[in-house]
Amino acid sequence: MTELSALSATVGELLKEKGHTIAVSESSCGGLLSASLVSVSGASAYYVGGAIIYTRVGQAGLLRVPDEAMEGQRASTEYYAALNARTLREILGTTWALSETGASGPTGNRYGDDAGHACIAVSGPIERAITVETGDNDREANMWAFARAAFDLLEQCIREAD
Repeated sequence: MTELSALSATVGELLKEKGHTIAVSESSCGGLLSASLVSVSGASAYYVGGAIIYTRVGQAGLLRVPDEAMEGQRASTEYYAALNARTLREILGTTWALSETGASGPTGNRYGDDAGHACIAVSGPIERAITVETGDNDREANMWAFARAAFDLLEQCIREAD
């Protein structure tokens, strides 16, 4: 995890510097975001917790997102990623929340998104969501690509919040 740890170390330092905290909701990254954040010594100063929200059942059960919030919506969208980030941030009372949802591969998801599709959202003093399309069906490569994109977006938002 050398490359990813370097990305999360930068984010961790920024969070510590500012006295901010973070929570993580991830899906196709499968825990890679949280593992990277806690792999850095001193992570307890900023990392509050996280969850792997892999299905709507997980979203409803762990985040308590009501059915009404999902009417006309689906997973693997910027809306879904932002909803999960916002909800987790409120539940855990953190400064920031990072959320990822997508299709790592080797096939796409049931919504018609190809492998290599992910939506990533940050909720905090700045809220932003992006869509990533790698064009690759390599599951692990996509997980790493999604994680890099998530940390890049988070770092950008933290820096802009000054």
